[in-house]
Amino acid sequence: MSGKPSTMGVIGAGAWGTAIAQILSEGQDELLLWARETDVVEQINDTHENKAFLPGHPLRKNIRATRDMDELAACEALLIVTPAQHLRTSLQALPDSNAALILCSKGIEEATQQLMSEVVQDMRPDNPLAVLSGPTFAHEVAQGLPTALTLACDSEELWDRLNPLISKPSFRPYYSDDIAGAEIGGAVKNVLAIGCGVVEGAGLGQNARASIISRGFAEMLRYGAARGARAETLSGLCGLGDLVLTCSSTSSRNFSLGKGLGEGQSAKTLLTNRATVAEGAATAPVLQRDAKARGIEMPIVDAVCALLAGQIDSHAIVAQLMGRPLVSERR
Repeated sequence: MSGKPSTMGVIGAGAWGTAIAQILSEGQDELLLWARETDVVEQINDTHENKAFLPGHPLRKNIRATRDMDELAACEALLIVTPAQHLRTSLQALPDSNAALILCSKGIEEATQQLMSEVVQDMRPDNPLAVLSGPTFAHEVAQGLPTALTLACDSEELWDRLNPLISKPSFRPYYSDDIAGAEIGGAVKNVLAIGCGVVEGAGLGQNARASIISRGFAEMLRYGAARGARAETLSGLCGLGDLVLTCSSTSSRNFSLGKGLGEGQSAKTLLTNRATVAEGAATAPVLQRDAKARGIEMPIVDAVCALLAGQIDSHAIVAQLMGRPLVSERR
């Protein structure tokens, strides 16, 4: 290593955090990757692989893992990739710095119904803020396969600072100033992906899955409008693009969870046996409560919540959705 302070740090060494570290370490002297688990830190530093969360992907030797948050104090930019429900705790442990905080977690805080950006504004109001979101599977990013996504920033000046750090030959960010839109797309699509997984697991066919995607997108637009997101943002990479990807493959943790539900397994069993977090399971009931409080109809989100709570099975849910009153497609 050169001994220079790291320009960037990544907080969270799950599959996605490790993949981000791998792609962004290109051209860097050193990239710091904070992990909670001692064995993950030792493994990354000793073997240059995260066998626990991203096995089979050799990591660059300029990635250095650490459990010491204070080491991140000199970073110019910090990408936060912890589970959404742990964001506030991570921010509490973060040392004081002027680093730009780039949110990569997708969800809504359970206790407050705040978006991740709103949590940051509560905890670290003086730090520049950005959201990185889009159609991304961690293993493909780690392999260097072509990826495009949205980088929503609270100012053009911040975009000008971050773009050279984040843009790589196979990793292309597009600028947006719609932070709420970038966040809402990522949070809602995780819940809808569970619904599409249910369709797959129950053997209900491709027609049904396409219907869930398109009608779910309508729900995303309604909810986004209520929270200040722009429709054109949600129609882009961080909304529709991410929705289509996440609803189409078992590489998605949320889709895989839904598939298990559709096959008749219980949510409790599926969530207990998972080493990784399916953010949609935590987001669904929070999203449902917030939507009801705002008077927004989200029947697919309601259905996913009922399945996660074990209140109804997948075939009954489909019958319920198909039996809703006939209305204009614009609603």
